[in-house]
Amino acid sequence: MEKSLFLPEGTTMTGFVVLGSPWALLGIYLLVINVVTFLVFGLDKWKAKRAQTHEATRRVPEKNLFLLSAAGGSAGALLGMRVFHHKTLHKSFRFGIPAILLLQILIFLGLCLYWNFLR
Repeated sequence: MEKSLFLPEGTTMTGFVVLGSPWALLGIYLLVINVVTFLVFGLDKWKAKRAQTHEATRRVPEKNLFLLSAAGGSAGALLGMRVFHHKTLHKSFRFGIPAILLLQILIFLGLCLYWNFLR
């Protein structure tokens, strides 16, 4: 028996796939969180440079940088570290961010295997 796909009236298959697919929503989320994390790393680097020459500016706490990475922005964090040369001397970031990225990749692959997506 073949499953039929119910589409609300006035929608197209393309619109459903892009906006209704959980994989598309996950992809959009990951893109947004990685861009935001990258930009926050850049902002914190800018504030760090500014704090050396000007009055003290409020920096982004390291805890927040790790939380953004753990929320799915680890690739953006790693890219931000490389592009802005920020937090590269901190062992917690130098080893922690790649470890978070590796863990997220392993979780994704494990879920794919569990749901038999990879054949």
